[in-house]
Amino acid sequence: MSNKIDIKMLFGGLQSQMNAQLNTNREFITHPGSKGDALENAWIEWLSKYLPNRYSVDKAIVIDHEGNTSHQMDIVIYDNWFTPFIFSQNGFHYIPAEGVYAVFEVKPDLKGNVDGKSYIEYAALKIESVRTLKRTSTKMINSGADVPARPLTKILGGILTSTNTIKNVSTIEKHIKAHTGLKSIDFGCVADYGSFYVEYDGEEDITLRREEDFDKRYLDYYSNRTFKGVSFSKPENSLVTFFMQLTRYLQQAIGTVPAINLQSYLDKIDEEIDEEI
Repeated sequence: MSNKIDIKMLFGGLQSQMNAQLNTNREFITHPGSKGDALENAWIEWLSKYLPNRYSVDKAIVIDHEGNTSHQMDIVIYDNWFTPFIFSQNGFHYIPAEGVYAVFEVKPDLKGNVDGKSYIEYAALKIESVRTLKRTSTKMINSGADVPARPLTKILGGILTSTNTIKNVSTIEKHIKAHTGLKSIDFGCVADYGSFYVEYDGEEDITLRREEDFDKRYLDYYSNRTFKGVSFSKPENSLVTFFMQLTRYLQQAIGTVPAINLQSYLDKIDEEIDEEI
C-alpha cells in the first residue's frame, strides 16, 4: 500500500476552487462596483487562507509618519508581528508604510482602462503611491542582542485579474515595460491565463549601509533597474505558481520588514517615549 499523495492533484484542486469563486463572481454579479468588491474579497480571502499568520491581507490606505497617504489599495499584504498599530476609521484601514510587504491592484481583465489609463498603467501609478511614502527604520532586540537599523526592504507591486483578452504577449510586455522606477510592476496573476513575473537587470547597492543612506539605497535600486522580460506560467498552474512566487519573494527575498521608529509618529503629537527600561 502506497502512502504517497498526488501533489499535482492537490495543486489542481486549489486552482479549481479559486477559479470557481472568481468565475461565479464574474458571471452572477452584474453591478460594476459590487463585482469589483467581490473580486477583491475573493483574492483577499484566498491569500489570507494560505499565507502564514505573520502576514495580514486587507484593502487599505498606506500612510507615513509625515501624514502622506497612498491611493486606496485593493490588496495590501503587511506585517502582523512588528507593526504595532493599524488605524481603522470610516471603514478604512490605514497601515504604516513600514509594515507593508506587497500591494496589488485587482481587476476583472488585464485589458481595460480607467480614467483614460490602461489597467496596467493604473496599477503602476497606485504601486508608486505606496513606494514614494517615507519609511523609518530603527534598531531592535533579537535573541537578547541589539540589532542595528536595517535597510529599507523592497515593496512588491503587482496586478491580479480573472482573465486576459489582450491577444499578444508582446503587447502585455510593452505595457509593463513602459512603467519604470517606483512604478515598475514585479509580478501578477491572471487566473485563467497564467501567473507572471517580470525580470529586471540591476542590483541594490549594498555598500550603502549608513542609516542616512537607506532612502538613497532604496530609491536608486528602483530608478536604476531595467526591464529584461516577462515570463508566464501555464494557465492551469496560474494560482499555484503565483502563490509560490509570492512566498519566495516574501520569505527569501524580503524577510522581515524593518522595525518602525515609533517616535517619528509621536513627534506629530508632541509626545516622547522612553527608549530604555
